[in-house]
Amino acid sequence: MLIPSPIPDALAELIADRFRLLAEPNRIRILDRLRDRELTVQQLTAELDTSQQNVSKHLGLLLRAGIVAREKAGNFARYRIADPEVFELCEHVCGGLQRQVDEVRSLIGGGASR
Repeated sequence: MLIPSPIPDALAELIADRFRLLAEPNRIRILDRLRDRELTVQQLTAELDTSQQNVSKHLGLLLRAGIVAREKAGNFARYRIADPEVFELCEHVCGGLQRQVDEVRSLIGGGASR
């Protein structure tokens, strides 16, 4: 999909909303845990060593954004990734971070003066 240039204001807002949603480290950690399996709030709480309220709050935001999906199973709800393209975004960001680290290493390793 090609993004129009200039980006319309409404689209810019939607893009910014998605970045704001993903700008929380605990949400990234939740998505990472859900990458290959479904988990309940209780399982995520134990794995992330945080409170149930914290996990539930972040899952609610991710659910409303359509990034995760929920299936009720008795007294529990199991969460899974609904939009796997979110990981493509993470891979792009990680690639950019790796390039920055490599550039800094080359400057330091190359005897750059202070």
